[in-house]
Amino acid sequence: MIESLVGLAAFMALAMLRIPLAFAMGIVGFAGVAYMLNFNVASAMIAQVAYETGLAYTLSVIPLFILMGNLVVRAGISDELYHAAYCFLGHRRGGLAMSTIVASAAFGAICGSSIATAATFSKVAYPSMNKYGYQDTLAVGSIAAGGTLGILIPPSVIMVIYGIMTETSIGHLFIAGIIPGIIATILLCGAVRWITWRNPAAGPPAEPHTWAQALAAVKYVWPVAVLFILVIGGIYLGLFTATEGAGIGAGGALLFALIRRALTMTVLVEILVESARTTSMLFMILIGALLFANFVNYTTMPADLNNFVKLFEISPVMVIAAICMIYVVLGTAMEELSMILLTVPLFFPLVTSLGYDAIWFGILVVIVVQIGMISPPVGMNIFVVKNLLRHVSLGTVFRGITPFTVALIILLALVVAVPKIATWLPGLMMAR
Repeated sequence: MIESLVGLAAFMALAMLRIPLAFAMGIVGFAGVAYMLNFNVASAMIAQVAYETGLAYTLSVIPLFILMGNLVVRAGISDELYHAAYCFLGHRRGGLAMSTIVASAAFGAICGSSIATAATFSKVAYPSMNKYGYQDTLAVGSIAAGGTLGILIPPSVIMVIYGIMTETSIGHLFIAGIIPGIIATILLCGAVRWITWRNPAAGPPAEPHTWAQALAAVKYVWPVAVLFILVIGGIYLGLFTATEGAGIGAGGALLFALIRRALTMTVLVEILVESARTTSMLFMILIGALLFANFVNYTTMPADLNNFVKLFEISPVMVIAAICMIYVVLGTAMEELSMILLTVPLFFPLVTSLGYDAIWFGILVVIVVQIGMISPPVGMNIFVVKNLLRHVSLGTVFRGITPFTVALIILLALVVAVPKIATWLPGLMMAR
């Protein structure tokens, strides 16, 4: 136990010194194993983890989904998604904010990145809300909160990393995120309604559209629905694995971008380089996390946590509630990916030993990450929106995200109270 605590403290110290996350975790993992075993074992561990991670077939899902998202982003589909949602919802009070959330959910279904979703709709949705006199608190709050749907609605890079670290089926995790993603979208729209109910001037209605105009807008976004249904539906029906689905999704996104004439050779090279750069960053972080996880597994911390729970006969529900509280607190001070990589090796053995489902816990972790992404002071989506909308103060963003944070906490409570929300659909999947 002491070794693990010292390792955690060392990692935090290195992170505060602005050592890159991947190197901070790798250094602590290497030093910890070298101390507990010997230098040669630690050196061999680095070579083995780096080699196996680089050649792992299942990890090819990461660059393929990143490529799929980048292709769709460059194809300019975000504008059409927002316009389609705007046609159906814009005439209501707070309708443009709800349109932002719905469009973010649809965009997240093909992008898989929370930060990219928030950045995209800062440019796409904010001008419309500003034009119709929306208060900045509602406008930026809906953009930042809607962006978090990018990691809950499949495909999700966070789910891929959790699945790899815990050896949980990535396909099952993707399917498990569908119902919570729909509920999250509804709850976030409910937060908009609550805000405009208390203050109608916060989100005045925009001009209405006819049904003909709304249906005309839908025809521009149907390829996105087809791509999502093809990838996720194929995984659900057992027609192909998550990795094969990622390949089909990337191919479909490329075809979609070509049909829309959004690609030139220069743009294609930029997309490939950007995808490679993001993939390299994630692989480096994952290698560092696996080194750190190996060190934690050599210590007695996982077993000590389990024995502590059994010794004091703590209710499993109370353990889960405590873990959720720890995650929420960490989310206010830590970057989300580092939080997952740091804590999953500690908490996952304890949670599974209590009889909880690994897929359910994965969805729980993703929801807590969502909360962290809009939690002061270091919520990533907060700073993405602030950097893109420089005239909006940080205090305005903090005030704006509060009702949406409450909505996500309600989602967290629902998934804890009713695990079937996350486990029902994966239980019906056809195995492959």
